[in-house]
Amino acid sequence: MAKNYLLIYSEQLATDIELLCQNIKAPSNTLFQIRKSSSSVYANIREANYGQSRADMLSKFEIALKECNETEGWLRLLYNTNAIDEDMYKKNRNLCGRIRRILISSCKTLKENNK
Repeated sequence: MAKNYLLIYSEQLATDIELLCQNIKAPSNTLFQIRKSSSSVYANIREANYGQSRADMLSKFEIALKECNETEGWLRLLYNTNAIDEDMYKKNRNLCGRIRRILISSCKTLKENNK
């Protein structure tokens, strides 16, 4: 069975963000929001794997794409406020980028196959 890199990367992102939040000092709202958005990426990708239709799968992927973008924004805020260092920021931003590229490609394929 082929590896589902989208699922692997999204689980890694949600896990990494949770561990990051447990170990840094930042405003509680920021930590809540980044936890919420990163876990939403993972949850929506998991749900998409059991979508009721291609349209449902596409909808879940599009939500995950938005949440991935939001996660990147919160990471940027944490970096700009010195809550995380550059290495931590780049590592997680790059992971978001991988997820985003796969999601964009998957959404494009699903839309083309729905025609």
